[in-house]
Amino acid sequence: MDRLEIGFTGLAAVLALIALRVPIGLVLVIVSFCGIWAATNLTAAWGLVRAVPFQFIANWSFSAVPMFLLMGFVASNAGLTNGLFKAMRILLRKLPGGLACSTVGASALFAAASGSSVATAAAMSRIAVPEMVRAGYDKALATGSVAASGTLGSLIPPSILMILFGIFTQTSIGALFMAGFIPGVLSALVYMAMIVIRAKLNPKLAPPMTETPGPGELSAALREVWPLPLLILGVLGGIMTGIMTPTEAGAVGAGLAVVIALARGSLTFAIMRTALREAASGTSIVFVIAMGASMFTSFMGLTGLPRVIADTMLGVSTNPLILILMIAVVYILMGMFIDSIGLMLLTLPVLIPLLGGADVNMIWFGIIIIKLLEIGLITPPVGLNVYVINSALKGAVPLTTVFRGALWFLAMDVVTLALLVAFPALVLWLPGLMAN
Repeated sequence: MDRLEIGFTGLAAVLALIALRVPIGLVLVIVSFCGIWAATNLTAAWGLVRAVPFQFIANWSFSAVPMFLLMGFVASNAGLTNGLFKAMRILLRKLPGGLACSTVGASALFAAASGSSVATAAAMSRIAVPEMVRAGYDKALATGSVAASGTLGSLIPPSILMILFGIFTQTSIGALFMAGFIPGVLSALVYMAMIVIRAKLNPKLAPPMTETPGPGELSAALREVWPLPLLILGVLGGIMTGIMTPTEAGAVGAGLAVVIALARGSLTFAIMRTALREAASGTSIVFVIAMGASMFTSFMGLTGLPRVIADTMLGVSTNPLILILMIAVVYILMGMFIDSIGLMLLTLPVLIPLLGGADVNMIWFGIIIIKLLEIGLITPPVGLNVYVINSALKGAVPLTTVFRGALWFLAMDVVTLALLVAFPALVLWLPGLMAN
């Protein structure tokens, strides 16, 4: 076989092994090693295996991943996020569907601390869903609001997906963080608007809140939740003002989370050990997938397959909107079956030459891709967030009910995505403002 045929065979092998549920990081490493061996020789394949782990360890930007993960796990395990839902519930109680809107708002803030959609969905499902069910909310609306708002962890900075996208495409991570802020807030507002309209039209879905907060209850809730805004401001403020790089901001955020937890008396040795273990586990998973993706990028570049695919798609159209539409179809279909990090890193080696040929702004494209990955997290039949919620609730709400509730939010995601594609200024305005 010539190199192009080896490239097609390798790509088919990757998709087949993923369909067999082989871990995607392992798939990318094995296929890349065998493909480079077939295209060149065994010495070259072993050389790549030896070089890639060192490159990752030596890459300063990758150290932002464990720092932000540690920040999120310390904040969660030490109880810095415990008062979010209570505070939002008091602030938004007068809105139709106020508890569901509170879930969206609390999830958006939690996402800014954790950077993980799955962690946000798991935490908020245990806190918010029982409250909504006790208040008489429709179970589909209750679980769907958590499943959808949990995806905000991918878009609202700091986001692990943004860090990986920035590294693999050589795009400014700080600019990506700033670009994700407005789309993240817009997504949350669109979710809330849909909840309010549905609750207004059908009050049985979300009975009005009759309880009135007692004297001082709001101030007590805000005192409990103050550490999280401080943490977010410390991290994002440092990045947006240019004082810190994303990696430095991650380290500062992790340190600030530890200091705040110590000051509140909520950090013990056991909690810190758990947070470190969870951060190490999450980092190892991300790094294995990223190292496999790096090897796969080298393999694809060697075969010339990405350039052939790019030339073919550019032959259909060079209009960026049409290209985005074709990419969106691929991402939505594959997002049903492949986790978000794996899907993004699997496709970037093929997409980068295409985007370069069409002169697409990589910051704008990065936000579009992350929004598409968010859609995949709640799209049946394998919406990861839906399964996370079902597991966290120990099956108390059937999967079909959670998916039914998530479909309404999926429609809102499509609306938000259309706005981001049609109006790039929604993505690029803040990074441009800071650059000037």
